[in-house]
Amino acid sequence: MANGTVDFFNDTGGYGFIETEDADDDVFFHMEDVGGEDLTEGTEIEFDIEQAPKGPRATNVVRA
Repeated sequence: MANGTVDFFNDTGGYGFIETEDADDDVFFHMEDVGGEDLTEGTEIEFDIEQAPKGPRATNVVRA
């Protein structure tokens, strides 16, 4: 699993981006991949990365 920090979160849209050293670009995530409470910017998380049509996407997201 990769480690990262929530860099941006849009609570209206339920999506955001994760900053990580494991990927060159920020990794997209959607709250459907997280479950539970919304994430806030600065939250440390662990996740897997899959290649989606629009770029890297986080899956199996858990709070660290």
